[in-house]
Amino acid sequence: MSKGRALEMLANQAVDAAELAAIAASKLTGRGDKIAADQAAVDAMRTGLNAMAMKGRIVIGEGERDEAPMLYIGEEVGLGEGIEIDIALDPLEGTSLTAKGMNNALAVLALAPRGGLLHAPDTYMDKIACGPGLPAGVIDLDATAAENATAIARARGVKAEDVTACVLDRERHDGIVESLRSAGVRIMMISDGDVAGVISAADPDGAADLYIGRGGAPEGVLGAAALRCLGGQMQGRLHFRNDDERARAERAGITDLDRKYDLTELASQDCLFIAAGVTEGDLVQGVREGAGYVETETLLLSSVTGLRRKIRTRRPV
Repeated sequence: MSKGRALEMLANQAVDAAELAAIAASKLTGRGDKIAADQAAVDAMRTGLNAMAMKGRIVIGEGERDEAPMLYIGEEVGLGEGIEIDIALDPLEGTSLTAKGMNNALAVLALAPRGGLLHAPDTYMDKIACGPGLPAGVIDLDATAAENATAIARARGVKAEDVTACVLDRERHDGIVESLRSAGVRIMMISDGDVAGVISAADPDGAADLYIGRGGAPEGVLGAAALRCLGGQMQGRLHFRNDDERARAERAGITDLDRKYDLTELASQDCLFIAAGVTEGDLVQGVREGAGYVETETLLLSSVTGLRRKIRTRRPV
């Protein structure tokens, strides 16, 4: 059996793991405790992963072992049989969103055959991403935000004013915002959740044409896994704030700290990408409860077949 086929056979169980995390986190929506919400999601996702017929290894997780008791980087999950899988995950992408009862919180999971995902340390990453159908190299992390948006506009035969860029609403992005506005580009600001932001730029039905900014490196790898499935282009470069973060990178096996990674380096093999809604969102709906049931909506992407599926599941409670 090919690795791609073996990977796809894990899809249903991986969806279950993400949905269990979403349901667990949703019980704490709007309760102001992001730590408890995250822990609930971690516990539930780990239970789901350990039921899967795989030799799983966490490469993007909740942190290093001394910081995270479960789903830490390097932790082995699964039944210990079947294909060797590397796993990138964020059991609750949007802890603050959940705690505040805001939209677009997700339970996110990506799987690839062993060695297929970059072992990114828990640092920042400068990122840029766009969708499919554009000339190779149309975006460049070393160009200005305005230059990238203008290049996309030129490739599509439209004006820069017709391009929408998604940017995480942070003070550190003031220069990016100023650059984009100087070119007349529309800006879609998001408060949190840059995995969904990357997807919005790559999805033909998404609200953005370009994602640009600095966010978590783990989320960068998760976004790259989604783009591996959707198509598109992405570049990333690790950003270190201190010597401790540089040491984290070295422990992860990264020697070139200034390397500019492209999509095929961030996600080098076939991937599954799963995002289950916790709160209501643009990508998928949030967890909903009814009389005797709980309902989830989950996005499943596969680079093996190009599959894109939205799954709505009702479970009895």
